[in-house]
Amino acid sequence: MKRREWMGWALGAPVLASAGVSAWAHHGWSSFDQNRPLFLAGRVARVRWQNPHAEILLDVATPAVLPADLARRPLPAQTAPVPPDLLARTTLPTRRDAQWEIELAPLTRLRAWQVEPLAVGQAIEVVGFAFTDEKGDPVLRAEYLFVNGKGYGLRSSPA
Repeated sequence: MKRREWMGWALGAPVLASAGVSAWAHHGWSSFDQNRPLFLAGRVARVRWQNPHAEILLDVATPAVLPADLARRPLPAQTAPVPPDLLARTTLPTRRDAQWEIELAPLTRLRAWQVEPLAVGQAIEVVGFAFTDEKGDPVLRAEYLFVNGKGYGLRSSPA
């Protein structure tokens, strides 16, 4: 191997290796149970406002309570279809973890919805999907985010 080729490989290998780790650690949406929407409420413990999607760590409120008005809450129109009975089918998780990681939408979509970056300590509510059978880490892919009484659709862009 020529010195120039070897140097290029040596300098590029760490970049490729770290990219591989990031791609390997990220999961697809198909691992979430989209037939069982879940509701979580609590306070933001940590925020990562970054791509591929924003993430928060949520300190879950106890006791967990499903709001009586959830099925009747007005929802914003989105460009992708959402089952009309999604909120009516929403339940509480069976697991009782004190913290859940919430995966929000990509930053471009959050900006389209005019969602301000969340702050540590801020109270929020989320409807979304956990891993099938709630196995593995307590992670919820957010479908709807409720902040200060306003609902944001995160499946797609505003209609």
